Amino acid sequence: KRYFQQIHPEYPLPEHNIMTDKELKELVASLIISHKEAKIEMEELCAFQQETNRELREGAKELRASQQETDRQIKELGRQIGGLGRKFGGLTEGMAYPSMKKLLREHFRMEFIVPRVEITRHGQSMELDVFGYSNGSTNEAVVVEVKSRLDKTGIEQMERIMARFDQFLPEHRDKRRFGIVAAVDCSPEMEALTRQRGFYLARIQDELFVLDSPESFQPRYFGNIEAVLPANPSGISASGA
Repeated sequence: KRYFQQIHPEYPLPEHNIMTDKELKELVASLIISHKEAKIEMEELCAFQQETNRELREGAKELRASQQETDRQIKELGRQIGGLGRKFGGLTEGMAYPSMKKLLREHFRMEFIVPRVEITRHGQSMELDVFGYSNGSTNEAVVVEVKSRLDKTGIEQMERIMARFDQFLPEHRDKRRFGIVAAVDCSPEMEALTRQRGFYLARIQDELFVLDSPESFQPRYFGNIEAVLPANPSGISASGA
């Protein structure tokens, strides 16, 4: 009796030690009902857990699909932005070339002017937006870098091109070289930095590129230097490529 009460305290036993058949049957029936109810609750709990697991799996699957779609959209957006940048850059270069060709021929007496020069040597490559040169007494070469919006990176790119000139164009190593940065959008800071680094600056005026450098400006020459170099208060001196 004491053992039974310890296991099932919810089922009170009669005070006397001997159970009648009726009491025993009622107790057994109560235990059966309790067991069935516990079994039903357990089955419901298992079913609920299975449904929860299924929903979690479906949610994770949908999340992965959503992330994949987001990644795809980001890649597509990047591709479109890159394409737009290439189109705009190409448009800028195309717009620059006719006026730049006229400028190089008339102002700098360039005999040969070529747009979009791509050079590959020893597995390395270099691109020039516009390249011009003259032989004979002039014996000069000019590199034009065209930018829709000029920043410090664009100016540093021009410096790298001039530094690698002999490596990619050894047939012109005997020429004196200089650079022109042509920009559609250029802040006063970038304008000053371009001139400080010794490059000509060309700007858009009436849909044409024209030189925007003061008459006192003297460019930085590279290579075969036989000209008067700029008296540069910033300390920049001419250097050979």
